[in-house]
Amino acid sequence: MTPPSAARPDDEDRRGDRSAPTPRQRSAADASAVLTASRGLLGVVARSLAPALEQVSLPQFRALVVLSSHGEPMRSGALASALGVHPSTFSRNADRLEAGGWVRRVENPDSRREVLVELTPEGTHLVDLVTRRRRTEIAAVLRRLDDDERRLVVDAFELFTRAAGEPTVEELAALGM
Repeated sequence: MTPPSAARPDDEDRRGDRSAPTPRQRSAADASAVLTASRGLLGVVARSLAPALEQVSLPQFRALVVLSSHGEPMRSGALASALGVHPSTFSRNADRLEAGGWVRRVENPDSRREVLVELTPEGTHLVDLVTRRRRTEIAAVLRRLDDDERRLVVDAFELFTRAAGEPTVEELAALGM
C-alpha cells in the first residue's frame, strides 16, 4: 500500500491540476479585466466632457453629437427619434440649445411645415473640443505603451467593438444620453 504522502505518478492526472483556473474562473477574470479597462475609459470620457457639461446637459450634448455625426440639419422629429425621446421632450431641449446658441431652427426649404435643427458654429466647436480632448487623452495613454502593446490594445478594442456592437437608442436614452 502506498502511504498517503507518496503520490503516484498518475494521481495528478486523475485529480486534475487544481491550480489551473476553470473556464468559468477565466471568464470571470476576463470580465473583471475588461470592467477595469472600461472604468479607465469612462474616466477619459468624463474628463473630456466635464468642461462641456458646465454649458449643456448630457442629453443636450448627445443631441449636438448626433447632429454633428449626421452632417446636415435634421428634422426635429427625426432628431428626437434618433435620441430615443418624445418630440415634446426634445423640443424643450432644443429650446435650451437654441437659447444657448448651440443650434438654430430653420424652416425646411422643401416643406414649410417642417422645422430643421442645425448646429451653429458654436455647437460644432463644442463637439469638436470634446472630441479633441478625448482623442488627446487616449493618445497619451497609448504613448505609455510600446509598439507591440499598442497594437494589441488597438486590435483588442476593434474586436470588442465588433462583438459588442453600438448601443441602441433605448440603451443610451436610459443613461440620459
